Amino acid sequence: MPSPVRALIIALAITAAFFAGAWYFASRTASGPAAARAPLADQLASLNLNLGSGSDSDNELLRVAFDQVEQSYYKGVDPQTLIKGERAGMLAYLKDALKKRHVEPRIAAMSAGNDETQALSALDNQLASARSRYAPLGIAPADLTQAALTGMLNSVGDTYTVYLPPEQIRALNEQLNGGDFGGIGVFIYQLKNGQVLLQPIPDLPAARAGMPAGVIVDTVDGHSIKGFALDRVERLIRGPEGTQVTLKTHPYKGTVVRNFRITREIIHVPTVHAKMENGYDYIRLSDFGQTSATEIRRALLDGKAKHAGGYILDLRFNGGGLLDAAVNISSYFVPHGTIVTEIDRAGDKDSKEATGEYISGLRPLVVLVNGYTASSSEITAGALQDYKMATLIGTQTYGKGVVQGIYTMPNGGALKITTERYLTPAGRDIQHKGIAPDQNVAQPPDFRLIDTPKDKQLQAAKAYLDRFTR
Repeated sequence: MPSPVRALIIALAITAAFFAGAWYFASRTASGPAAARAPLADQLASLNLNLGSGSDSDNELLRVAFDQVEQSYYKGVDPQTLIKGERAGMLAYLKDALKKRHVEPRIAAMSAGNDETQALSALDNQLASARSRYAPLGIAPADLTQAALTGMLNSVGDTYTVYLPPEQIRALNEQLNGGDFGGIGVFIYQLKNGQVLLQPIPDLPAARAGMPAGVIVDTVDGHSIKGFALDRVERLIRGPEGTQVTLKTHPYKGTVVRNFRITREIIHVPTVHAKMENGYDYIRLSDFGQTSATEIRRALLDGKAKHAGGYILDLRFNGGGLLDAAVNISSYFVPHGTIVTEIDRAGDKDSKEATGEYISGLRPLVVLVNGYTASSSEITAGALQDYKMATLIGTQTYGKGVVQGIYTMPNGGALKITTERYLTPAGRDIQHKGIAPDQNVAQPPDFRLIDTPKDKQLQAAKAYLDRFTR
């Protein structure tokens, strides 16, 4: 395997705790990821490893995945774990595919043995056994291979380490690079109990259809989504412009069922929303995408030109995105020094330094955070807090302190593998801890409150800035 020339991606799909990253069902012609995805054109090109020789044979795909997880995962992995995972993935797929035939699938368990050759042979034999037994029942070999890869990556027990099939990569590419596709205009989160929650974006199709904030999706076009992964729900809701999707929902804290029939549209959702308010430059960043740094820079310079008396960077409900975007945006406020340090399983450190794109005069600065502030957002918030460049106001952040690399596969899919953990400039490890704000202001995590008269956290930010300007 080639040594990983990688770009590190933050929070590609946050599902470990309360939510799983904010995903837009919308098009962005000039923006980046919807809360946390991998760059699959320009940014991802720097880690486009093209693993393997280019053949898409089933055995090669499994061997590539096995080798890459063993080499790159930020903790040691027992080969037997991956072999068991392959088998578990295929069994889970077969059980679902064959349930109407009342067939209980069986695959002989193989041992990893004592060396890599035996482990790879076990992978091949399990797949061959499943193919020979179930191909006559109409099970496509390619589907079994996809299930095997999914099971292998899931077996390490890390929410962020997953196999991404080709169709997901295409979807991510659209989301990160502004491809046009049909959507309904919502943020989507996955709760720790597996339920999928939607927050409609104002003035977009879901909101215009009357969908309130914070609804749980029960069915999509009449099909139950219970147990579905977030990306699968996303694919069901998305579709060609002009087509319709029907969602059966109930309130997050309620039981009243409502159905929404929504026409998909091509939608532009910018990464940055900025305005002057009370003499302050208020900038809300929805995610760290490919053009987010450019958008933020434009908003900051516009605020300076209008003689802003202070700056508010709103990172609430921002689930992350690209590491480079976090470093670039942090560098506007931090003149020099380390922005974030990554540490791999061997203990080797890689520090990302300020880029030198510092913009003077961006003080006083408040950064708004809450429990949905995650990953790249936490890198920026942590750096600004450590260097005392900003005052953090809100509630404890999410606590995602690991980073992922994307490794492309010969079949057009990819492996997303947690490769390192990261530390803030002051050496803080925030994994499962989050960042405590300098000023705690409690507020329900309700997107509808953001930038309204009922937004206590924003009001607290303005009151803080008033101390310097009034």
